[in-house]
Amino acid sequence: MPFGDPEVEAPSAASPLSAFLALAGAEKWHSRVRDIGSRARPGSLSGRAAQQRHALELILARLNNPAVLARAGRHERRVLAFVREATDLAAVLEPGPRARLQRLIGMGLEGEGNLIPLFHLLRTAALLRLRGFEVRHDGLLHGTPYDLMVQREGAVAEVVCETVSAEEGRPLHRGHWASLVDRVNPELQTWLAAHPGRYILKMTLPEDTSEKNRIGELHGRICAMLAAEKRQDASADAVLKLDPLVLAGAQAASDPTRALPARLRELFGLEAHLAVTADPASGSVMVMAARAGRENDISTAAKRRLAQAATDRLSGRHPGLLALFLDDLDAAEWRGLRDTLELEGVVRRFLTEAEAKPVVAVTCATRQELFGLPDCAPEGELRFRNPSHPQARSQGLEPAISSAGD
Repeated sequence: MPFGDPEVEAPSAASPLSAFLALAGAEKWHSRVRDIGSRARPGSLSGRAAQQRHALELILARLNNPAVLARAGRHERRVLAFVREATDLAAVLEPGPRARLQRLIGMGLEGEGNLIPLFHLLRTAALLRLRGFEVRHDGLLHGTPYDLMVQREGAVAEVVCETVSAEEGRPLHRGHWASLVDRVNPELQTWLAAHPGRYILKMTLPEDTSEKNRIGELHGRICAMLAAEKRQDASADAVLKLDPLVLAGAQAASDPTRALPARLRELFGLEAHLAVTADPASGSVMVMAARAGRENDISTAAKRRLAQAATDRLSGRHPGLLALFLDDLDAAEWRGLRDTLELEGVVRRFLTEAEAKPVVAVTCATRQELFGLPDCAPEGELRFRNPSHPQARSQGLEPAISSAGD
């Protein structure tokens, strides 16, 4: 742990959090909290997605209450440690670099942005200091394309901290799926009231559903299919099929919206998009299960971002470390990428390509490591060494690039 043992570290006074929110700007911060609150409405899949996307900001908003701060748990104390990192850094920066830090915070409080990229930067710097490196925030101090300059035992390296959303590797984005479910849910409830029973609507959707945002078109097709009481609607690019739901043990569940998801996940796999709509009055249930026409390829999205970072953000004058954060990735997906060695294979192939010439190593982490959640990667990240780099065995860089698999 880079910030001490969170089980015994007591939450500090509110001053670091207050100082951090002051860096963000009181008006901007409160506006952001109101915006997230309006989107994270209960009872909708889009609201749940917004809560997940902005979990870090919601934690900070809760901790801004002294009563909540006094009861801060393990994960909240980790967040406070990063807040303290940010405020300690801001306190020693000159006005120009401090303004750059404030712009980073501001970018995380706009549109679909969040504060994960900033906290990834702070965590990466803290990990490297813990491993014996002198760390300098050149990105903030001098506006360099890379973020950090690190040094140990005479070895010097540039560090780039990149954040990529797993949505970039999904042909059907979870956010778009949530929008579709929320739009069709009222019609489903009406239909269930008139057609008591348990059903599953299986969908194979076009690859460009997210690219062209065809949610309105799909909503119309589902509603027309239900209104016409059809069992199937097939076209060249999408197939919708309505069947009775037959799942051993599911019918006996007292609360199907709680009992079904785990069983459905076992049946349809990690890549399926699932939703359950229930009519409490009749006990009727409609499950929607969707898959895109091709598999997710989150690892390839990660590789694209690594190649871009290596080309655009490293100077080539020093060895480069690429610290990649995979956001919008749940624990089961992260475990799958690690257990199947899919991500490892893609990253190691990247390290053999021309774009990776200045890269001495790549690290990968997710929110599991940021918040110290179960199923963290060992030592807080995956690390992959570039064996062809002339300084891959540099003694000074060894703590940053060594991994159990090397």
